Amino acid sequence: MSRYLCTVALLAILGCSNDIYLKDGVTDGDTFSLALNALQDDDPALQSWVTYSLIKSACQLELGGNNPARASAYGCEFSARMRLLETWEEKLATDPAVEDDYLDQLLAVRNAGFLDEYTVHYFADDTWQVPAEVDIAAFRGWRRQHLGRHRPQTRLVGYWTYQDKRRR
Repeated sequence: MSRYLCTVALLAILGCSNDIYLKDGVTDGDTFSLALNALQDDDPALQSWVTYSLIKSACQLELGGNNPARASAYGCEFSARMRLLETWEEKLATDPAVEDDYLDQLLAVRNAGFLDEYTVHYFADDTWQVPAEVDIAAFRGWRRQHLGRHRPQTRLVGYWTYQDKRRR
């Protein structure tokens, strides 16, 4: 399924510029392009992050605005991380020997019922509308016992560009 999403995304972005735009050290743009290694590397962790990248960028494009690369919403981050884990589980079912410490830790978070809280705790910004049932206090207690020196990760497999270079 991930390879299909990659193929569809690649076809959709053909013809996009390979220039990467930065503003204040953050990638800017209105067009998301997958990195070429997304189609060439079958690494299960990488392909899981490809799914994340596609889901999140599609959501950001749907949010719109002048610079979708900077669009941020709880729903985008949460749904992208949920699909990341679903893809990772598919990869594990195919080959139980695959390993990725971060993805395995994130599975434990989700299995404990704290993916919402994890998403808010590590990635929220002031503009997010967070569901009322998110229990950050409960997550903090669980996190201290189960995550130790955990470092959150985001591996975006691609880059944002401007479709119209004049917008730089």
